[in-house]
Amino acid sequence: MITNAQNTKRIKEKHQGIATILALALIPLSGFAIDIYLPSLPTMGTALHVSSIQVQLTISIFLISYGVGQLFIGSVLDSFGRYKISLVSLLIFAAASIVIAETHNIYLIYLMRGIHGLTVAAIIVAKRAYFVDVFTGDKLKSYLSIFTIIWSTGPIVAPFVGGYLQTIFGWESNFYFLAAFALIIAILEFIYSGETLKQPSAFHLSKITNIYVQMIKTTSFTLGIIMLGLAYSMVMVYNMTGPYIIEHQMHLTPIVAGYCSLILGFAWMVGGFIGKATINRPFYNKLAINLGLQLLFVFIMIASLNIKVNLYTLIFFAFIIHASAGFTFNNYFTYSMSKFPNNAGIAGGLMGGVNYIVVSFLSYVIIAFIPAKDEHNLSYSYLILILLSGLIMLAVFRLRKRKTSISLA
Repeated sequence: MITNAQNTKRIKEKHQGIATILALALIPLSGFAIDIYLPSLPTMGTALHVSSIQVQLTISIFLISYGVGQLFIGSVLDSFGRYKISLVSLLIFAAASIVIAETHNIYLIYLMRGIHGLTVAAIIVAKRAYFVDVFTGDKLKSYLSIFTIIWSTGPIVAPFVGGYLQTIFGWESNFYFLAAFALIIAILEFIYSGETLKQPSAFHLSKITNIYVQMIKTTSFTLGIIMLGLAYSMVMVYNMTGPYIIEHQMHLTPIVAGYCSLILGFAWMVGGFIGKATINRPFYNKLAINLGLQLLFVFIMIASLNIKVNLYTLIFFAFIIHASAGFTFNNYFTYSMSKFPNNAGIAGGLMGGVNYIVVSFLSYVIIAFIPAKDEHNLSYSYLILILLSGLIMLAVFRLRKRKTSISLA
């Protein structure tokens, strides 16, 4: 196990710059795998002769497999190395993308989307680990600090690109694009990259499991992960609903749907920047204000539907709600990560994994009960998630208040 990782081709110092660019280029892959075909969802349903909920399930399956993959892949990479697993995952991802583009069987697409999620989890976690392996000190901090910004480019750019691909070449072109991207990066990785793991660790499943159990038993940490899931579910509910509203109800093009997703991806980034700028402000006060704003604007959104409904009102209210969700996500990510500073890697994997599982469950259940039909249903979906966020925040607040009372007693 250890010999296998050590005997793998090592990265050459003269190629480190190119290898770093390749690693950064792969960080947004999860966003591209989810968002590039959002403008194509209505067309896919028609072409495959399936319902909207069946097409939307392709997103949920990816989210579940991506989340489950993140839970366990970190330990595997620490034992068997990063390079070979990442390279093979890129090739499998490309092959699965081609199968999706070629087939018209929704169940085969489900299987391939599950493979997408697992391979993307391996690729992304391996590339995060790359920076920890190669860099130290301020240079490492510098790279880590831009991860969120680079990751955000996926949800922002992907629907924009996908809208044009859908209009010009059809829905299959989105997956050919993903395959081509993965193959090009895989070839460049083979030429310029290599193994970066210095000292492989033994794979002790029982020890790893005990750490996971300890984290899950920490109530504040678990509630924090649920808050992350609720925040990102607001984005995912729009992603699964918006294209149908824009293309079916408003009779606009997939290109318009792509532009709208681009704007709302920017909204999420704005919320993250505001969260970073207010990092030293009182935690519960700023989140209570943020939740109040979300409630206010979702109620205004619902009331305005009786007066005016068009693309501009849809994007206006969604922008504010998504920016607020990005603010919540940024703050609770920092809050939850700080709980286990000595096991930050496992904590990050657990947070990412459980978060995507929560998002896939919540978004699919909400869409199943409140179908992607019109702006009324979207506003009710937002309201449910915001109210659930309020309940979880109240539970976190009471838990902290109880702990403070015990410590003072």
